[in-house]
Amino acid sequence: MPIQIVVNGETHATEPDQTVLGLLRQLGLDPARVAVELDRGIVKQTRWAETTLHEGARLEIVQFVGGG
Repeated sequence: MPIQIVVNGETHATEPDQTVLGLLRQLGLDPARVAVELDRGIVKQTRWAETTLHEGARLEIVQFVGGG
């Protein structure tokens, strides 16, 4: 049964034991171009594959945009 999480203020459903990295892929985001905050704490990119999400988790995902 899916769990409910909040990403950038919007509710999303995802699978139980979903990782941060898996969520980024689910959302179609390039992991090399984002920063992730989970429950008000920054998650280092090296920990995304092992950091699992829980019911009610609150994430802020910021995308870096290049330009000149």
